[in-house]
This record gives sequence, C-alpha cells and structure tokens, in this order.
Amino acid sequence: MFKLQSDVLREAITQVVTDSKEKKRKFLETIELQIGLKNYDPQKDKRFSGSVKLPHIPRPKMKVCMLGDAQHVEEAVKIGLDYMDVEGLKKMNKNKKLVKKLAKKYHAFLASEAVIKQIPRLLGPGLNKAGKFPTLVSHQESLESKVNETKAMVKFQLKKVLCMGVAVGNCGMEEKQIFQNVQLSVNFLVSLLKKNWQNVRCLYLKSTMGKPIRVF
Repeated sequence: MFKLQSDVLREAITQVVTDSKEKKRKFLETIELQIGLKNYDPQKDKRFSGSVKLPHIPRPKMKVCMLGDAQHVEEAVKIGLDYMDVEGLKKMNKNKKLVKKLAKKYHAFLASEAVIKQIPRLLGPGLNKAGKFPTLVSHQESLESKVNETKAMVKFQLKKVLCMGVAVGNCGMEEKQIFQNVQLSVNFLVSLLKKNWQNVRCLYLKSTMGKPIRVF
C-alpha cells in the first residue's frame, strides 16, 4: 500500500506558494492536483465519477448560479448570488448555443425543487452534458451555506483519457489548509479506483501559472 508522503507533499506546497508569491501575479492563483492513472482501460473499465467536499474552499471566486423559484430568487438577491428564474429559462427555448453559453459562464448551478424537475424540458440535456446539472436546494436549507458547500466540492470523473485535474486550493490559503485538501482529495480518488494506489501513475501539484511539482 503506497501512501502519499507528508514531507514530500509539504515541500511541494511550500514551493508552489513561494513561487507564486515571488512572481507576484495579478490574480489569486488556483492550485490544481494533476493526476495520471495507469492499468486502466477507459473503453472497458467502468468510468468512475465521484464528488467530495473539501475542508477548505479551493476557489472562493467560483461562480455559482441559482435557478430558482420566487423564494430562492429573493434569497439569491439578498446574498448577491447570480440567479435565473423559470421565465428566464423559458426564454432560452432549449437553444443549444444559449445553454452552452450559460454552462460555460458558471462553474456550478443550484436549483429549487420546483425548477429542477423542469430543467430537461426547459433547457434540454446541455447542462448535464457539460457535467453541471444543478444541485437541489430545499427551502429548509440555508442558501448561503449551500453555496459554500458547492464551492468546497471537487469532482473526479474519468473520461476517455487517463489524466485529470481538480482544484485543491489557492495560493492565498494557509499551507496547512492546502495540505488537508490535497490529502482528502487523494484519499477519495484512490477509493474510487479499481486497484486503489496500483492505478496511480503520478500526482503533481501546479498553480495556474507555475510549473508542475511531482508529489507521487
């Protein structure tokens, strides 16, 4: 059973953060975990997909949109969250280009119960194809905490190629927080794999503009 070595990971995180600070970027760089797999055949083997909530939000500026009923739209306005109501969705009239544009504009979507049932009819399969089908929000939940929960989620999905990347932090976070996020992400990914660590070829950490640093 291989394990990610804590000291190797800590050194890599320090290097990524230090490099970013020295280069003085004009924006907050996201830190990505880049994953290479082996002994997997995307054609034959089951393509896995799974999401996990990280202890710390990796991308605070992540754009979320509420597809809401009247009550949720009102709440969205109060917390400064982008929203669309049913009328707005109807106007899209299943236009593939418009739906694609909407899917591109946001990282994630939330939807009220009354709205989520109508999405296939109003928008067609566009959001689903983009891997951004909305998460259900009930009126019993706090919309703000649901937004934060959504921002803390990362999704691992095997497509046709044996590599993937997920956001695990940003260069403004404490190194300890990045460490906790990476550890949880890696453990979760390994649990999805058919032969666990035996399917992991390599792991890298990389900031948006930085060079990749190998941690496994």
